[in-house]
Amino acid sequence: MKLLSARRVKIIAIAALLSAPIISFGQDTQEATKEPGKEVKEFYGRPSNWRPYDKRGINRFETSKEDSIAFEGPRVRFGAGFTQQYQNLNHENASKGEIPLYQMGPGFNLAQANLNIDFQLADGIRVALENYMSSRHHNEFWVKGGYIQFDKLPFKGKFWSDLMDITTIKIGHFEINYGDQHFRRTDGGNAIYNPFIENLIVDAFSTEIGAEVYLKKNGWFGMVGVTNGTINSSINKQATDIDDNSKKFPALFLKGGFDKQVTEDFRLRGSGSYYINNRSQRNVLYAGDRTGSNYWAVMEAKGADLKAKFSSGRFAPGFTRNVRAIMLNGFGKYKGLELFGTYETAKGNAATAADPDKRKMNQTALDVIYRIGKSENVFLGARFNNVSSELPGYDDNVKINRTAFGGGWFLTKNILLKGEIVNQKYKGWKEGDILDGGKFNGYVIEAVIGF
Repeated sequence: MKLLSARRVKIIAIAALLSAPIISFGQDTQEATKEPGKEVKEFYGRPSNWRPYDKRGINRFETSKEDSIAFEGPRVRFGAGFTQQYQNLNHENASKGEIPLYQMGPGFNLAQANLNIDFQLADGIRVALENYMSSRHHNEFWVKGGYIQFDKLPFKGKFWSDLMDITTIKIGHFEINYGDQHFRRTDGGNAIYNPFIENLIVDAFSTEIGAEVYLKKNGWFGMVGVTNGTINSSINKQATDIDDNSKKFPALFLKGGFDKQVTEDFRLRGSGSYYINNRSQRNVLYAGDRTGSNYWAVMEAKGADLKAKFSSGRFAPGFTRNVRAIMLNGFGKYKGLELFGTYETAKGNAATAADPDKRKMNQTALDVIYRIGKSENVFLGARFNNVSSELPGYDDNVKINRTAFGGGWFLTKNILLKGEIVNQKYKGWKEGDILDGGKFNGYVIEAVIGF
């Protein structure tokens, strides 16, 4: 979304100060006293049907219909996420110095910060405004998106009440709900949900303008969404260098699954997602991140601008003109042991003469996490991530394999220290490509704050 000017940032700050009487600065506290004949409010100051930005948000996916708080007037909640990494990674390729890589050594990466503002406007109606204050790709203040969510409607009658008991409606410019992996990814300063340092090699994430409608009942859920199919709004025609057809298509995506606490100790979830955009101005389902990779400079050229080359270590298949994608996810948790699996397949191409035919990409990933102790404040984990993809002008698929081992410690529900040892290899790139014979390995340590 559009960069905020300094004047607009000042206006937002002044408005926040003027609204101080109805603001709760991220305090989800219980009331200290209980008046006779009145129930204690379980929570005060946070929105209903909302995912916390701290440890409580881990392993939460779509917002719950059961997470509702009595409405006693409009309120605003400010939250934020901050990260700081220390990196010691090494990389090399098969060129033996003929294609020199970025010269890097151990050191601190740029700290990243997010600002989240949540407004409870009415009973069951909230608005979210999500912002990047500083990130690798955009050092300046950028708005990620904003949306309104309805878990109730201001209409009287049993029909509307029964309908909204199982329905959620989301409208605006938001992170689309394709797959479950995006609920576990790092998004700039918001890094508490991710047990590892980086996201998957193929990072499915995009913010688009549109709407999602959910039905949720007895642990089962279904969703249909439609958006403009690109990260920005545009009234431009769709002509390209190979196609002067100006007709643009929206993106349609579907999701369904179940999420059940089978026993007190065992939870099981499964979901399937489908995303289709037949003709986009510039689809970025696999290149929509505006913050950047947390593996800085890996496999980049010597002297590269790391702000412009913000996706180091990731792979985007380049399906910018059209894309059809399917993601299947499974999640199981028994006491402290968690398994989270991803299978993804996609097909598409770009709107260029060099990429005339639709190509395929496949990705698999498995996270194994063990959380230790009654409060699960310490965890250990391993991730195995593999990608195979067709590329224009290649007879055989290129492949990327990553293995990561890590762990973390929650000092409080808001403060996390985590680390990771990673090893990633590239296979199948042509001689003369910077990724030919490429590989990197080493470790990254990260401190995270979320509230």
